[in-house]
Formats: sequence, C-alpha cells, structure tokens
Amino acid sequence: MKIKRLRALALASATSVAALAGSVANAVEIEYWQYFFDARVTAMEQLIEGFEAANPDITVKMTHFPYADYRTKVAAAIPAGEGPDVVQLFYGWLNDYVEAELIQPLPADVFPADRIDEEFFPMVQAMKEGDQYWALPTAVRSLALFYNERLMEEAGVAPPTTLDELMSAAAAMTKRDGAGNITQVGMTAGMTAQDHHWWREGLVRQMGGEPYLDDYKTVNYNTEAGLKALEFYTNMFMGDEPVTAIGFMDEPQAAFKAGRAGMHIDGSFRIGALADIRGLKWGVTELPANAEGERSNYSSYWVNAITTKAEGEKYDAAVKFMDYVTSDEAMQIWLDVVGELPAKPSVGMTEKNANDPVFGPFIRGLEYAHTTKFADESGQRQLMVEMVERMQLQGMSAADSLAQAAEAEQKLLDAYYTK
Repeated sequence: MKIKRLRALALASATSVAALAGSVANAVEIEYWQYFFDARVTAMEQLIEGFEAANPDITVKMTHFPYADYRTKVAAAIPAGEGPDVVQLFYGWLNDYVEAELIQPLPADVFPADRIDEEFFPMVQAMKEGDQYWALPTAVRSLALFYNERLMEEAGVAPPTTLDELMSAAAAMTKRDGAGNITQVGMTAGMTAQDHHWWREGLVRQMGGEPYLDDYKTVNYNTEAGLKALEFYTNMFMGDEPVTAIGFMDEPQAAFKAGRAGMHIDGSFRIGALADIRGLKWGVTELPANAEGERSNYSSYWVNAITTKAEGEKYDAAVKFMDYVTSDEAMQIWLDVVGELPAKPSVGMTEKNANDPVFGPFIRGLEYAHTTKFADESGQRQLMVEMVERMQLQGMSAADSLAQAAEAEQKLLDAYYTK
C-alpha cells in the first residue's frame, strides 16, 4: 500500500509538473515599452509581477529606452510588426500616434467611455475621440512649489500662499557677492523646465485670461492678462531687484538639488529624485494663489495604449494588461514608488493621500488643474523660450515679444490642424 501511494504521489507530481510546463509553454507573451526613468521601471516591474501572478497564462516583457531615443524606436518598430503590444506615450503625442496608425482604440466593452468619464479625473478626456478612448494613464502629474526648509528658516520666511508672498520670500532668500552677482536664487526660472506650463495654465489664468480657445486650437494669450503674466514672470529676473537668473547652474532643478535655490516649481515626478539627495531638507506647498485667492495649475500625464501590432491572443492579453495597469491597485503602487498621482479620485482623493505632506499639494492641485492640448509640445515650448530671450537679449518690450510669440504659435497650430 505504501509503495502504491508513493507511486501515485510521484505520478501526480509528474502530471502537475507536466501541466505547469505545458501552461508555461502555451503562455502568451506581450511586450511593454516605456522610456527609461528609474522609479518608473521599478514600479512597472512590480505591476508586471502582480499581473503575471493573477494571469499565469500571460507573460509581459518590458523594454525601455532613453527618453531621447524613445519616439524614434517606437515609430520604427510598430510598422515593421515588431516592438510593443502595449506602449507608453506622452498625452501630447496622441494625435501623432493615431495619425501614424501606431495605436488602436481601446475596446468599448472593457473601457466604456461613460464609466471612464465618471471614474477618472476630467483631464484624461483628452484621450477620447467621440465615444471611444485611445489611451489611459495610470498616473497624472501636476505642479507644486518645492521649497528649501533650511534657506527659508535662515531668511525668516514661510512657504508662500500668494504670488506677492512668493516674490517677498524669493527676495529674502536671494544672495549676491560683492560684485552684485547672484550666488543663491530665491526662486528658479527657466521656460525650458516647467515654467512654460506655469505661465500658460497658471499665471495667464490667474491674471484673468484664458491661454487658448477652440479646444486649444486658437491662441488667446496676446491679451492684457497675458501681458501681466509675462511681466510678472520676467520681473523675477529682469526687474530692479532680480530674485533669480535664467541659466543659473544650467538647469532650475540642478540649482534646487544643490541647495542653491530657495524655491522651485516642478512636477510630482521630481519627488523621487529629491528624496535621495543627502542633506537636502525640503517641503512642498500648492502653487501660490493670486490676490483674490484664485489658484490654477497644469496637469499632464503619460498614458498606455494598445498598438496596432497586437492581434489575436496578444491583443486579448494586452487588453487584460491595460485593464490592470489602470486599476486602483496599480495607481496606488505607482504613487508609492514613482510619486506620480493617481488618475482616479477614488485613489488620489482619499484622506491619507490628499493630506500627505508631500503628495497632498500635488493631488489637491488636480482639482483646479488644466491640461494643455499640444500640437507640438517641444515646438510650442521653444516659442516660450524665445519669447523671453527676445526681451533679455534684444531688449524687446514684453508686449511686442508676446505678440510675436502668439503669432508664431498660431501659425504652428494652423499648420498642424490643417494637415
């Protein structure tokens, strides 16, 4: 009897091993691509592990590339029938990906538009065309004001709540050498970083304007409000008592990381990078309000989409993976690991998350955030850089430079939407 039992156990074990081997052999493998950012890779590894545990018949292979090469790699791979089945892309690239037939719409039975409209923060509706969504984010981003706690304490100032307080605190934390050269900025500045977003969706609106009309197809900042916003911004480094300098330590974030800047406006994605800097004591607060207490913010996000390469069983597996990476569970993991904000209020606006001293200011900022629909994000950013450079290097007036920027951006938008 004992021998028979041992033989039965051995046979059962062999059968289980064979079944497992067969299951592994028959597993569907899909590819996921994203650009390389250390925390994002770590978070996705956790998500893939959780997804595969729940779906043992599916394996997910992740590939990542440096940001500079990413769009080129995707554009070359998919038309050749290679590369990702699920791809990460910046929300501002959606039109280009759809036009190039790199991605396909999400199936309405799994991703019904009315449910997504209800469950996600409103800014994700930029991914919708008619009654179907093309892509969805796991996380979204907003801006907030980082501040150096040591420099604030040294200057005897507190985190600002208004734009006037921002300028006063920046002035108190600015230092100069004997020749009058700035050695420590009270506030960072640079349209190449996040300031072009702050100017468009923050300052222009706080000055009483609206930066664009017609679903972001018409430039509308060449107005009195736009001029006030530009003069406020450039006064930080071109006024009688500058509190910053364009190009100080090359990049705004570098100056803050080095402890040479009192305040810095940046996105929630910066949290992880700052957390690892030894000796840097920093805090976060919401973007300052105007004199009437009105706030405005900018929100952006990276989305995931199913590529046109995914067909048959790979398509079915890609749909399941998309469903998982846009779940509440996945969003909380992404918040904890990357520091980017949940795309659903059900996760983001919990008491714990909304009141978190680090994440909270960004999450609360989503309630009054606007998402710029870019035709060419890098091209439109460059026009803001040039708008400031004309004033600095050529002595052009704010009004003239603003008008020139608006005219150039409208031409860019007209060319894009006509095409």
